Order: sequence, then structure tokens, then C-alpha cells
Amino acid sequence: MFQVLASSWALLLGMLLLMVGNGLQGTLLGIRGGIEGFSTFEMSIVMSGYFVGFLGGSRLAPEMIRRVGHIRVFAALASLISAVLVLYPALAHPVAWTLGRVLIGFCFSGVYVTAESWLNNAATNETRGQTLSLYMIVQMAGIVSAQGLLLLADPGGFILFIIPSVLVSISFAPILLSVAPTPAFATTKPMKLRELIRISPTGAVGMFLMGGVYSALFGMAAVFGTAAGLSVPQISGFIAAIYVGGLLLQYPIGWLSDRMDRRSLILAAATIGGTASATAMVVSGSYPAMLVAAALIGGMSNPLYALLIAYTNDYLDPEDMAAASGGLMFINGVGAILGPIVTGWIMGLIGPQGFFLFVAILMGTLASYAAYRMTQRPAVPVDETASYAPVLPSASPVVVELARELAIDTAHDEELAHEAAATGQG
Repeated sequence: MFQVLASSWALLLGMLLLMVGNGLQGTLLGIRGGIEGFSTFEMSIVMSGYFVGFLGGSRLAPEMIRRVGHIRVFAALASLISAVLVLYPALAHPVAWTLGRVLIGFCFSGVYVTAESWLNNAATNETRGQTLSLYMIVQMAGIVSAQGLLLLADPGGFILFIIPSVLVSISFAPILLSVAPTPAFATTKPMKLRELIRISPTGAVGMFLMGGVYSALFGMAAVFGTAAGLSVPQISGFIAAIYVGGLLLQYPIGWLSDRMDRRSLILAAATIGGTASATAMVVSGSYPAMLVAAALIGGMSNPLYALLIAYTNDYLDPEDMAAASGGLMFINGVGAILGPIVTGWIMGLIGPQGFFLFVAILMGTLASYAAYRMTQRPAVPVDETASYAPVLPSASPVVVELARELAIDTAHDEELAHEAAATGQG
């Protein structure tokens, strides 16, 4: 771990600042939209715009990097992020904010692809797992700490929009002054969706559903808090609880996933997350109880993303994993675009509790489908499964590729160990 920190601290610091800026602007818009008098459905469209841009950026950024290089792409996109952040309060209109969210989602996706490619290039076979784990911690820490910054100023003013703009601008320095351009990387064409669904129906369906859950949590949690009448500190604590839960439970679930039938674990995690969401609808009058529910929802939903990727890899040859990962990310991105819109529509029908109802429905659907699939196909033996790697839904294709390489390396090491044991016995 210290070796990774020594070689990549500047990259990780820059990414931490980027995550703080991104986490702050998402929550801030949800609160400021209520102050500006935007309806819940208008805010759902605004929040959905980020995921439209993010999906587009993840596909176009590699081509941009091949054309002009990593440094130019990073600097250009990060500058656009800073500009959009300070324009939000000056252009307080749903259409302007939606366009801004599309642009900022596109830019953040491209920035992540660029910075994470440097991080991937810095990782060796020996440090790949530690690099992935440390990067996940940095992502979570950035989003959680961003919620505390909400308490520094009035959401109705300009200061809180300036802070993430400054943080994103500062993030340039440690990244651009400490790395050399990496070679242009090749991208793999995503696997056809029909083929992906045939190979792993649970993986494909699960990634679509989890895209909706993730985008609801990331995009609509602050909108829910505003509609429910929570104070700014309470909204900050509620959102922080979601990501703290995701950080704390990522490794226990990952440990279990390498030691049991992954469909059983998917079923259990989705059931717990869905039950926590349904319970939150009942105990919403108790803020401490709602924090516990939020931690459980985040603790189940965030690891499920990586768990579904690992489960799908169990049915793939190593050379097919990259194409399948691209297909899974596309399916997840489509679900993420729809998530805020459907959440806003349900909240418009039944009130703020529609936020929890939407998450409960998706989690329950995933649990039911996993249970059904367990009756259709036998489980892969535990000793033949691919290794679990911690990957968050906000990751770019580069980090998913890093996780894939880690899974292949782990499988290769285990195969050598088995061969060595067999030879010793012989």
C-alpha cells in the first residue's frame, strides 16, 4: 500500500479533489433546485442529464485522447467543468441546468478516463490490487467529505458553487505536474447485447437495475431530502451515510463473493437493500433510523456493481472479459439515465417517499430475478470463479479494465498454485 502511495500520491490527490468537486455539485444542485422553485420532475431531468453526458463521454474520450493526447484532453475538460460550476447560479433555469449537467457529465467522464489511464499505467502486476482498492477509498472519501463542505456557506448563494470550481482547478496541478503522457490505449468494441444477455442474464439485468439505483442515490438523494423538509446538515449526513455504508461493506461482500455462490450473495444483498429501502419509507420520521437505512442501502448497492461484473466474468474466457465489460457498462449507463426520471415521476405521484419506493422496487426485482435464475442454471464451482475486484458505478472503462486485468492475474496465480500443489503431491 505504501509503495502505491509513494508512486501515485499526486494522482490520487488530484482524483480526491475531483471527487470532492463532483460530489459537492451534485448534492448542491438538488438543494438549490428547491430554493429556485424547480419541481421534482424538473430536477429529475436535470439530474438525468449528468448520466447522459457520462455515458457519451466514456465512449468518446478514448478517441479524443488518441487524437490530441492525455494532457490536452484533461486540461480542456477540467477547465470546462470549472466554468460550468460557476455558471449554475447565474443561469438558474431547468433547461440551462440540464444542458450544464450533460456537459459536466461528459467532461467528468473524460477526465476520469484520462486520469485513471495514468493510474492504470503506474500500476504493476504486484500493486494492481492495492491500486484499485486505494482508488476506491479515494473516490468514496471524496464524495463523503464533499457533504461536509455543504455546511460552509448558504446553498442559496454563490460560494458553494465556487468551491467545487476551485477544487477542480486545483486538481490539475498534482496530476499534470507529476505524470508523463501515456501511450494511446486501444478500446475494445462492446459485446453485442444479445450475446451478453445469453451468456449472463443475471449480470445484464442486474447491471441495468443497478444503474437505476446508483443514479437515484447519486442524483436524487438531495432532491428527496429537500422535498422531505430535511435541513442542509441532515441532507449532508444522509448522503454521507450512503457512501460510508458502501465503503464499509465493500470488502466483506467481496470476501464472501470469492467463497460462495455469487447468485446467493446477489440475492441476499438485493434483499437487504430492498428491505432497508422499504423500511426507510416507514421510519422516515426518525432521522437516526433513516441514516441506518441509508447506510444499508449504500452498503448493498455499491458492492453489487462489482459483484455483478465478477459474476458475469465467471462465464467468460479472459479474452472476452473486456468486450463484456464494455457491454455491461453501456447497459448500466442506460439504466442510470432512466433512474432519476422515473424516481422524479414516482415522487411526483406519491411524494418524497417515492425515492425509497423506487430503490426498493429495483432491489426487489433484482432479488427475485436472481432467485429465478438459480433454478435455471447450476452455479459455477467456487474454485473456478473469477476474482472479485472493488469497482464503483462511477468508474470509467479504464478502471473496469484494471479490475479485469487483476481478475486474470489472480486466476493465473491460482492456476500456478494448483499446478505446483499437484506436482508436489505427485
